[in-house]
Amino acid sequence: MDEGDFTKARSIVFPRNVVLGHGVLDKVPNVCNEFGLSGTALIVTGSKTRDVAAGIVESNLRDGGFEVQTVTVGEATQDNLSKVEQIAREVEADFLLGVGGGSKIDLAKMASKDLNLQFISIPTSASHDGIASGRASIKNESGPLSLDARVPLGVIADTAIIVQAPYRLLAAGCADVISNITAVKDWEYAKRLRGEEFSRSAYALALYTAETIIDNADLIKPNLEESVWVAIRPIIISGVSMSVAGSSRPTSGSEHMFSHALDMIAPGKALHGEQCGVGAIMMMYLHGGDWARLREALAKIGAPTSAKELGITPDQVIEALVNAHKVRDRFTILGHVGLTYEAAERLATLTKVI
Repeated sequence: MDEGDFTKARSIVFPRNVVLGHGVLDKVPNVCNEFGLSGTALIVTGSKTRDVAAGIVESNLRDGGFEVQTVTVGEATQDNLSKVEQIAREVEADFLLGVGGGSKIDLAKMASKDLNLQFISIPTSASHDGIASGRASIKNESGPLSLDARVPLGVIADTAIIVQAPYRLLAAGCADVISNITAVKDWEYAKRLRGEEFSRSAYALALYTAETIIDNADLIKPNLEESVWVAIRPIIISGVSMSVAGSSRPTSGSEHMFSHALDMIAPGKALHGEQCGVGAIMMMYLHGGDWARLREALAKIGAPTSAKELGITPDQVIEALVNAHKVRDRFTILGHVGLTYEAAERLATLTKVI
């Protein structure tokens, strides 16, 4: 080729099979066989989710002729990641299955990348859109890190299992997806002002998922398996939008930076998706958009809309707003200078967050 000819290329990796619905854990062996997986499976799970789902998955796999080992771990920390990888080597695992909430799936997808193995995502809750993405949040001494990880080969989401999880987790997952609406505004803003690389397809997918949750907010209620069915597809497609973009840009903007700042200021007070939802209300105001519509949708679902509902103080909200622009080198509506204390206080007050 002559110099100057077009040579741009990029690989886009998607989950190859997404199985959703009632009782689909029975399909785990079939899905593994369809992918040509064989040998020893390592299930990554937690103490609670082992009883709820991992035991069923283990039994089904054994009946399907697979060797199965299980590792039970806690949060998605660097220490637990090392534990999973060590056990995977010891048992000579051929592939991994993340069976649990977001942290167990993050550990499985990160270990799979490090060990060059495939993995299948089997969520027992839907607290954020990471169940189908190639991103993982792993905590170290400095706080959570968002890292490139393995995109799941497949996703098996059993609505009969997910509905048993505390409803708060599903509401948080919906809030996380709703917050895409400000993430894509930030992305478009960065494209206009900074010429940042932009994917119209990823933008459209992320926006579609947010609008779908907002439009169906009245249908998302506790203890209804149908509500899980309504919510789980947009949550999964939101994760897929990151694969299309090749980054977390379509689902993570200023609202996520606010959430990460809160993680450092008030760790463990609220869930990631809950914080992102509240952040999206305020960031939509800065964008000049309909922040009240977001607030109403979050309230209908039962997700927090205020500092009080997040379990934090007004001062902590303001501190997070003032420091959010420092969290990562990503251009958003917050710019590189961020908000003054007075501007942050006014923003949180006007949007009824404090």
